[in-house]
Amino acid sequence: MPTEIQVSSKQYRWAASGDVNAFFGLMLDNIADLLLTVGLLAVAFEFPAEFALRNMIPGTAIGVLVGDLLFFWMALSLAKRTGRDDITAMPLGLDTPSTFGMVFFVLGPAFLSAKEALPEGADVTLAARHAWHIGICSIFISGLFKFVCALGSNWIRRVVPRAGLLGSLAAIALVLITFLPLVEILEYPIVGFIALAIILTTLVAQVRLPFRVPGALGALLVGGAIYYLMRETGTLGHVPEQLIKPEQALLPHEWLTVFRFEWVAALKDTVSYLPIVIPFALGTVIGGIDCTESAAAAGDEYDTGKIVGVEAFATLVASLCGGVIQTTPYIGHPAYKAMGGRAAYTLATALFIGSAGLVGYFGYMYVVIPKVTVYPILMFVGLEITAQSFRATPKRHYAAVALACVPALAALAWIYIGKTGIDVDALAQAALRRELQTVRILANGFIVTSLLWASAMAAIIDRRLSLAAIYFAIGSLCTTFGVIHSPLPGGPVFLPWQLEPEVFFTVLRYTCGYAAVAVMLLAWDGWHQVRGNEPSSTNG
Repeated sequence: MPTEIQVSSKQYRWAASGDVNAFFGLMLDNIADLLLTVGLLAVAFEFPAEFALRNMIPGTAIGVLVGDLLFFWMALSLAKRTGRDDITAMPLGLDTPSTFGMVFFVLGPAFLSAKEALPEGADVTLAARHAWHIGICSIFISGLFKFVCALGSNWIRRVVPRAGLLGSLAAIALVLITFLPLVEILEYPIVGFIALAIILTTLVAQVRLPFRVPGALGALLVGGAIYYLMRETGTLGHVPEQLIKPEQALLPHEWLTVFRFEWVAALKDTVSYLPIVIPFALGTVIGGIDCTESAAAAGDEYDTGKIVGVEAFATLVASLCGGVIQTTPYIGHPAYKAMGGRAAYTLATALFIGSAGLVGYFGYMYVVIPKVTVYPILMFVGLEITAQSFRATPKRHYAAVALACVPALAALAWIYIGKTGIDVDALAQAALRRELQTVRILANGFIVTSLLWASAMAAIIDRRLSLAAIYFAIGSLCTTFGVIHSPLPGGPVFLPWQLEPEVFFTVLRYTCGYAAVAVMLLAWDGWHQVRGNEPSSTNG
């Protein structure tokens, strides 16, 4: 029997039957992100999978353990304070956009860069360790940044337009979180389509499976059964290579070297990745605020500052234990409440994910669970974030949200260009070389670019031309130092006077382009001010 907490006139039953469905949804979502982290690093960058399992995964799992335990405790406290027996805990897990961002734009590039610098015949683990240290530094800085944001979370939300904040998240969600897993899913179309159909039917359309089996679990069981049946009968097609022996991941202890604090030396090298890292951290802060409002609308009034503070603390703890992916409140609180979940599902998720990382049985899950059966969950997350971005944005700003996706398309294209191994700067075809260099320039720092473009577009739609000019001026400043549109491979920030002349003039052209638009909009707005009217539409 679950323990009962006495709360004024009612007893809070922190465990209910609905927690079973909620647990499988939240747990498998986190498992999908862990699988994604190891799998993408291994396949896309040839990162040693065993190193990731024994060094990166334990600390990353500890972040989920700590965060969900704190949210469990907050649910008990809220029930005691309000005397209600139907409180649902806020869900917390690994941030899916950050998972893609860290793999493709921080950990992967850092590993390849360190690998290239190794002397011939050197152990590739040295490069993996350097990338790990940069990942630790990245989410350590994210945790500190989110602590500061927790103090002024509502101010941040007022200052930055929702179209800018949610538009940049929609760009990541639609272009990266939805598309990249789809490519993996379609490698095994029969299994993939079945699992995806179950996820979309149960989680989007809210159609229940027989016997109330949770949608995420149903996709795993049905898809997994078909996968292994096809593999045994030789009809599956390509069988993925087993990159590790699962027993090699048991009882990992290598992650404990994090307490030597050798990773602090990588802080200097981490600076060039901050244009990627900080926007992701800001996105989770805004997401935490939105999640708190969503929970309040469902009847559970949590304190916004405390919710953001918990995600900041969990992220910081994860970094200090060697984790490389930040944690965040999940947008699914109303869905978990509708399932009948209370607080036990976050407790169970905390214990399951934490022990999977620390004991090491996640290695068996990595080998046994077909990725094609859990990646549809990520597609659902991507679609839900995109839909939420439009729902929470004024209709007149839809064009701004759509515009935010364009730089992310460049980032997607650059991912596949990078996989070809082509040296863009050495291409003999001048026209193709210039086009691909432009794609690289647009892709580098794309999150900040998306935020600025969407914010400026929203201001223009509202006919606040001076405000739009400010965003373009900020774009000009960011371009000057490579925060966005860095023409250098890997997209590092720089001091413009240290650049080669050809690169300097490329940067100068982009800087002047933003500045020219800012000046034009200021003049345009000034002309209307002199005339004593507001900027009018072309149809006005």
